[in-house]
Amino acid sequence: MKRAIPVLVLSVAGLIPVWRYEPSTGTSSSSSVADAATTPSTSSPGTTFTGTTVTTEKGDVQVRITYDGDQITAVRMLKQPNHPQTTAAVPKLIAETLEAQSADIDTVSGATLTSDGYKESLQAAIDAKG
Repeated sequence: MKRAIPVLVLSVAGLIPVWRYEPSTGTSSSSSVADAATTPSTSSPGTTFTGTTVTTEKGDVQVRITYDGDQITAVRMLKQPNHPQTTAAVPKLIAETLEAQSADIDTVSGATLTSDGYKESLQAAIDAKG
C-alpha cells in the first residue's frame, strides 16, 4: 500500500508530457501541390534556378541555386520546415552541395525527411539548368 501512492503519482507525472505533446506542423503553405521548376533568372550575379516544392511530413522544402558558368556558387532555402533539426541541418546540406556540385550528398542524421526533400528539390533545380 505504501508503494501505490508514489507509483500513481509518478505514472501521472510521466504522462503529462505525452498529453501536452504537439507535433510539429512545419511552415504553412497555401498549396500542397509541388511547384514546377522555374525558368532561369539573371537578376543577381550568375543564373538562378528554383527547384520544385517538396512536401514532407515536417513541412515544405524548396531550394534555389545560383550558377556562375558551370559552378554552383550559392544555395538558398526558399522554404524549409520550422523544426530544430532542420535549422541545424540546412548549413550542412548547403556546404555539401557546394563541395559536391551535385545533389549526390549525404543525408543529415536527425533530419532525414528534410534532407530527402532538399535533395529532391535540389535535383529539380539542377535539371532545370540542363
